[in-house]
Amino acid sequence: MAAVTSPWTGLAAGLAIEELETELLLEALFQRFGHDFRAYDRTVLRCRLADALRAHGAATLSGLQEKVLHDPLAASALLRMFAPAPCALFDNPGHTQRLRTVLAPTLRAWPLPRVWIADCAGVGEAWTLAVVLAEEGVLDKVEVHATLANEELVAEHQDAWLSVADLDAAQARHAAGGGKSALAAHFDVRDGRARLQPPLARRITWSQYSLVTDASFNEFQAILCCGALSDFGPVLRQRVLRLFHDSLARFGVLCLDRPLVLADAHAGTYQAIEGERPWYKRVG
Repeated sequence: MAAVTSPWTGLAAGLAIEELETELLLEALFQRFGHDFRAYDRTVLRCRLADALRAHGAATLSGLQEKVLHDPLAASALLRMFAPAPCALFDNPGHTQRLRTVLAPTLRAWPLPRVWIADCAGVGEAWTLAVVLAEEGVLDKVEVHATLANEELVAEHQDAWLSVADLDAAQARHAAGGGKSALAAHFDVRDGRARLQPPLARRITWSQYSLVTDASFNEFQAILCCGALSDFGPVLRQRVLRLFHDSLARFGVLCLDRPLVLADAHAGTYQAIEGERPWYKRVG
């Protein structure tokens, strides 16, 4: 009598193969390009890899791996899909208000404060911060460090422009976030494109840095990480929280994309600051 194969057996085998293909692809990205996504949240990984399969027309993750290892354009496109999604200029008026009421007063109390935007969501995030700090009268003494793991994106952001349409669309959001001047006054406009004026842009240093593998590189009076922690698995998340603690000055402020819980690394050394997005002051 022929053995009957349960459909659940076939499903389990398919999932096991997919998991193996995922591990091999992530290892290939690390060994070939130095980008380590092995400790990312598995749900996040599955979503992004599914998008990559559709974008590259690959039937399997093994097929995607072959494309990535042999086609530089495919590799570049996949690595960009793992980078933080770019945000629009002044995309969140509530967050902008907090930059004005929490961050700016904190920085004003320090003689030469440094701000780290970890895994920065593009020029939209960095330029929003620069404009806010300029309007609050503190940018001229602040160093802003905007970091990303992807070197291609770092190079692009160093010489970025926005369309005038994007700048016009941001005007209402800028006003809703407490804007104190015309947004266009902070930009140079030419040939239908807009660029942050040099006195503001010079306060931002763009650099390549991996939250997954790199060590603390300075002491900061504020650290903003508004999109990365939710992508990380539990072990990597704790690693990054320890890194932030090692990098944040006492009484500095920390902004995250998810609230701290008691089990988080160094959670007891922070005091929550009430508001829409998780903001904390380091007190220990």
